[in-house]
Amino acid sequence: MASFEEKDLLATADTTPSAIETAADEPNQDRFAALGLAPELLAAVCDLGFTEPTAVQQRAIPLALEPHAEGFNDLMVSSQTGSGKTAAFLLPVLHTLIGMQAEEAAREKAAWDAKVAAALAAGEPAPKKPRRRSPLDARKFKPAVPGALVLCPTRELAQQVAADAIDLVKHCRGVRIATIVGGMPYQLQIAKLQNANLVVATPGRLLDLAGSGQIKLDQVRFLVMDEADRMLDLGFADALAEVHQLTSQRQQTMMFSATFAPRIQQLALRVMHDGGSKVQKVQVDTPQQSHANIRQELYWADSPEHKRRLLDYWLRDPGIDQAIVFACTQIECEQLAEELQQTGFAAVSLHGALSQAVRNRRLGALRDGRVQILVATDVAARGIDVPTITHVINFGLPMKAEDYTHRIGRTGRAGRDGLAITLAEFRDRRRLADIEAYTQQHFRPLTIGGLEPTKVFPPIQEQRPPARKGGGGRPGARSGAPRRGFGESRGPKQIGGGFKEKSPFDARPSGAGSYKKESSFKPAGRPAARAGAPRAKPYAPGKAGR
Repeated sequence: MASFEEKDLLATADTTPSAIETAADEPNQDRFAALGLAPELLAAVCDLGFTEPTAVQQRAIPLALEPHAEGFNDLMVSSQTGSGKTAAFLLPVLHTLIGMQAEEAAREKAAWDAKVAAALAAGEPAPKKPRRRSPLDARKFKPAVPGALVLCPTRELAQQVAADAIDLVKHCRGVRIATIVGGMPYQLQIAKLQNANLVVATPGRLLDLAGSGQIKLDQVRFLVMDEADRMLDLGFADALAEVHQLTSQRQQTMMFSATFAPRIQQLALRVMHDGGSKVQKVQVDTPQQSHANIRQELYWADSPEHKRRLLDYWLRDPGIDQAIVFACTQIECEQLAEELQQTGFAAVSLHGALSQAVRNRRLGALRDGRVQILVATDVAARGIDVPTITHVINFGLPMKAEDYTHRIGRTGRAGRDGLAITLAEFRDRRRLADIEAYTQQHFRPLTIGGLEPTKVFPPIQEQRPPARKGGGGRPGARSGAPRRGFGESRGPKQIGGGFKEKSPFDARPSGAGSYKKESSFKPAGRPAARAGAPRAKPYAPGKAGR
């Protein structure tokens, strides 16, 4: 039985009007109809071929639609990647917007009918409705006034959410979806903003347009934060505080993410009504329970060269369809992509220093199957939903343990099985310990015949230092020192007697050819592919390579 997974929206659509009338009567739509959704949305769900809501949708949608005296419930929802979180917040928001639009249309019709009746009673001719004005006419420009706002941390995720919303409103007349992301022409986005009911945006470009009067947020009734753990992190704190003030009149705030660390939960409550005292928390899968359909494996490497031979082994796996290789830095990402290209792989890089047009083209090539391997930084850890990705390889480990969960969630989408490979050196042992502590799942190191490590690696659990008395905190932090949280600003950095904001992209690569070095990526073949050789075996300390 099919499930409504995030953006596995590849079914063809029946756009006939009869689809709306029959959607609620079809037996396979009983579960979605029981959620109380509008017939237009049920028709779109039926067209997309989904018959049964996922667990997070069954729990979150009724809570999101439940009204009370002050509006609607605030929600904080945690569920694993690929579980259908996007539809879990889009469906209730769109349902309410459809209802609001119908009420507004009824009021306008009643007012117009009264105006016509008054004219006829006075013996005057019936008034004519004004001509529809082009929203692109600068002389008649009006700022956009959306009723719902979805915030996303990355451009790719914002575009993915907007595409899902457009698929769901195909049977809804007059419901417009707009996307606001950086790296795109201003005039094009301003034109698409006109008459938008739901806006999906990244915070930076949204505040730019709000500051210039192109969009007003004082009529936003629903604020949704997708990947809320990243949105509430320090990098977005100031922008999110400003959005919080501009949408202070909203009736509902919803936060969705695969992970909610305790510190992030405390910050999240600051943007809820009454300090979060009435927030409804929904947790479908904990980090310890998630990704049951993804096999996770760890392989130790003696050196960077050894790690690249292991990478070559896995990229030549006959079972691979498409793969994402995660690197730590933009430079490493570009270098690795170039070396893979020189070795004969159909590989491209993706990171934050690339222009949005280039990022869109490369993601399009990945979705179309023209690219087999995407080498990416953590910009791709959220928002990329390509069902044909069978392998995720952590060539460089993430800085934060929770990002590991988002990375490996790029495979095993829509109920499929996936494989997550982690290649680690001795210097990575502390990060591995943090990942184990976060997920409460232990790595079992494996080896490949002919590529076994020669060094002895201690158990990962021994690398995590014991907790200090008096609570946690960063090493070296003063006891009782205040920590910066949501809405607090560090201010500009002082350099050389003056204030200057340091950009993380001062040296911006121009493409794969920007880094010229002799490739050290040597194809290793597949040592374990010989007849009778085991593909992978448990790592035995002290015996390898002897």
